[in-house]
Amino acid sequence: MVSLGYFLSCEEFGPKELVRQAKMAADAGFERLWISDHFHPWNDEQGQSPFVWSVIGALSEAVDLPVTTAVTCPTVRTHPAIIAQAAATAAEQLAGRFVLGVGSGEALNEHILGDPWPPADVRLAMLEEAVEVIRKLHGGGLVNHHGRHYTVEGARIYTCPDEPVPIYLSGFGPKATDLAGRIADGYMSTMPDADLVRRFRDAGGGAKPAQGGMKVCHAGTADEGLATAHRLWPNTVLPGDLAQILPQPRNFADASALVTRDMMAGTLPVGPDPEPYRETLKSYVDAGFDEVYVAQIGPRQDEFFEFWRTKVA
Repeated sequence: MVSLGYFLSCEEFGPKELVRQAKMAADAGFERLWISDHFHPWNDEQGQSPFVWSVIGALSEAVDLPVTTAVTCPTVRTHPAIIAQAAATAAEQLAGRFVLGVGSGEALNEHILGDPWPPADVRLAMLEEAVEVIRKLHGGGLVNHHGRHYTVEGARIYTCPDEPVPIYLSGFGPKATDLAGRIADGYMSTMPDADLVRRFRDAGGGAKPAQGGMKVCHAGTADEGLATAHRLWPNTVLPGDLAQILPQPRNFADASALVTRDMMAGTLPVGPDPEPYRETLKSYVDAGFDEVYVAQIGPRQDEFFEFWRTKVA
């Protein structure tokens, strides 16, 4: 049986609103939460980007749902030792219901300290070493690590859960998916791609959990839903490596000016008809995902949860 979760968008909403949405998600029957981890939104139209670890602390007091970061980049902007401490605290706050979702990141968030943005193969090597560092620190005791990318000197995390925090890895291409199968406790993607899920399992993931995320835009009409999705999230259909290499929200806005409303039509469920939502959800189920997280784009959050509870779920 697939478990359904709600995807909290830190790019669109401030911390208090995210907590409110989490409560509504629980009331609507969603069983778990994803939450994005960004320094910048993708574009200024989205308009928010609170510090995810503060929000997670608030969520731990507001709801009893499991939480996964979707996703944290533990390589450039934030040293993996700091992420290890943050994740350990989150796991304590959530009484073991926390999963650290990690990925190789985007220049959008990681360039801010002036560090160079490495090529993809180097970013994956950094991510693999970062996961190693985090797991060492979650194992308890004093940690010294002298690796190719990271140094840790005499560090120990004192507030640490009894069990290591599960680490899931995001993969949108074969190399990242193979890495997830080899080192991660689970897999994450925003595409209903059965081949990638299969690749994760064949690369060593086996029966480990696979999480998938989908965006929707419930609205009074399909045209309104598409217009809202196009205004806020045109970056989702940008081609190639642009999502990884563009450094500023304004660069995404410039590139997204080439994305027409027609280009977004059919890429996500919109409007009042529940059937496209069911069909999209089924595509993730058929692809082999164990958990599916749904993000409602735009301001109609209250209406969405009522719609999902009464018409879709």
